[in-house]
Amino acid sequence: MTDDIGPPRVLDERSLPGIARYIQSNECKRIFVMTGAGISTSAGIPDFRSPETGLYANLARLNLPHPEAVFDIRFFRANPLPFYTLARELAPGRYRPTRTHSFLRLLHEKKLLHTCFTQNIDTLERKAGIPSYRIVEAHGSFAGQKCIDCEAPFDDGKMKRIMLEKAIVIPKCDQCGGLVKPNIVFFGEALPPEFHKSIYNLVGADLLIVIGTSLVVHPFASLTELVLETCPRVLINLDPAGSIGERPDDVVILGKCDDVIQRLCKLLHWEEELDTLWEATKDSVDPEEDISAVSPRNVEAEVEELMEEVKKNLELSARLKEATEKLEKRDEAEKPPEDRASVSSQTVTDGTGAEDTAATKPAADTDRTETSEKGAELDPSGEADTQHEEPSDAGDDQDEGKHGKL
Repeated sequence: MTDDIGPPRVLDERSLPGIARYIQSNECKRIFVMTGAGISTSAGIPDFRSPETGLYANLARLNLPHPEAVFDIRFFRANPLPFYTLARELAPGRYRPTRTHSFLRLLHEKKLLHTCFTQNIDTLERKAGIPSYRIVEAHGSFAGQKCIDCEAPFDDGKMKRIMLEKAIVIPKCDQCGGLVKPNIVFFGEALPPEFHKSIYNLVGADLLIVIGTSLVVHPFASLTELVLETCPRVLINLDPAGSIGERPDDVVILGKCDDVIQRLCKLLHWEEELDTLWEATKDSVDPEEDISAVSPRNVEAEVEELMEEVKKNLELSARLKEATEKLEKRDEAEKPPEDRASVSSQTVTDGTGAEDTAATKPAADTDRTETSEKGAELDPSGEADTQHEEPSDAGDDQDEGKHGKL
């Protein structure tokens, strides 16, 4: 926080008690919330960017073009196995909402929550009981799935059964046979229309609470700039993030999300209500998918096992590709000499007068947008994030999720 921003104009003081008093005042009626993976880590879901334990850090050890390739739509078309290996770990039903999720539900019950913008793909906001019309899943979620070619919806029950299979199964469209993908926004895909429609409401916010995100993925991170100067902004995260702390009514509270939320609820005298709502989520975990019911393995062990499975799948894909190439070469060798000659004589031009054989000319890559030579990371809209933040959602963040995209 800068030292020259002057005294607060709306709050009576820049502190957690000051925020509590403001929430209880008649001036605070429309609260907007932005969440990242930090609100889900206490549920057992690893975030994306934490060094060593984040999903991207573990995926980086595999033979992938880059860790984010798991959420790249073109990589998915070529090889969906890594994503579906990962998706089994992140799929809904395996995790219980956290106290922070229940706090968001409590804001709704108090008729204070206007909109919850989330980067997370884990659907825990829904499981906590927040109605869907109060949630904007900026990066999509596992709440539904469809074919990436014809966009036909895919049955929820069928998808769940596939996720419970011991062997990894790649779901295919019942109508056209195309690949099916959860409605998660991949790199190279546009953000949901609901996101763009909802951001204009931020100008009417009385309070913006940002929880569990390092605010490095755009355009989501830019939402903090859309509230008016007279709207207090609160950041609850392990580390400072974005521009929060540069306005007179900004409050930065560093710490674990659940711990800070419990302190806030104590100040608001909402402790019992929070505990009641959180207790109601204890049965939200599907017994068939509850990882804690299988063994008491920690998150690191789960991620390690996941990485080994992805590696095996990639090796299998490589062997299949090698075998296919050998068969193609054998078939080519068995062709009559006159057939081989006719193929090698066919030529094409690249528009500049240069010629190449039709059998060997590579297809032009005209839509590559996600990385540069320096490995710039892209946000889900396909635009490069040139900040090159050190690994730290979603969330994506030391305390964060992501998805959450997934």
